[in-house]
Amino acid sequence: MSDERFSEDLIALVQKISSKEGERSLDKLDLVKSRLIELHHRNLVKINHSAMELVCAHHLIRRGYEVSVEQQVNSSLVCDVLGIKGDGKAIVEIETGFIPPEHALDPNAFFTARITSKIARYSQYSDKFTLAVPPYCVLPVPPIFQRPPRRRSSIELGEAKNLCDRYYTKPPITLEQLREARLHSIQIVDVDQCHVEEIDPETYVETVERSAATLHSHLPLGRRGY
Repeated sequence: MSDERFSEDLIALVQKISSKEGERSLDKLDLVKSRLIELHHRNLVKINHSAMELVCAHHLIRRGYEVSVEQQVNSSLVCDVLGIKGDGKAIVEIETGFIPPEHALDPNAFFTARITSKIARYSQYSDKFTLAVPPYCVLPVPPIFQRPPRRRSSIELGEAKNLCDRYYTKPPITLEQLREARLHSIQIVDVDQCHVEEIDPETYVETVERSAATLHSHLPLGRRGY
């Protein structure tokens, strides 16, 4: 996508958000937009991901956070959206569900490992860690992150590490990272409506499982995989 088209799309998205906000100041969101346009000029971001970042940033700004995007959190790690309010720090990582062609034969394992590694790597740098997904993407929330650290067994921690080690070795995900990592919430980001719904991981998993069960029950018998 050209720089001009990218800029036009983000400007249109800010205007759409502005129309829903009325006269409220959107100066902080304009700074986020400008940052993303600059990064696209350097070929560092893409439009689908950036549109979600902009909507997520607005969600945090409305809640009183000072927000930045594509922010360095350590020497090798850059987070998508960083929000700071007082002494509290929130990190939001965007997931679009994209699977690289080289993982066409193991998409579920790869996607689960990517989610596991993100939670393990990023949550240690925030007081609140959130994964953001579009409504059309089903996020595989690993069971160990649906429970507090004290309730994670050594067996399931080992299984999570083995999965991550298949895809991430430079640097590897450690058992300590997996043991202490926390997923505090999930944001469902509707870019069409410029809306974010934030829920806890347990509710998200229950909703996804209930929806899947309902869909399965309505399929003709010949299409249920029997």
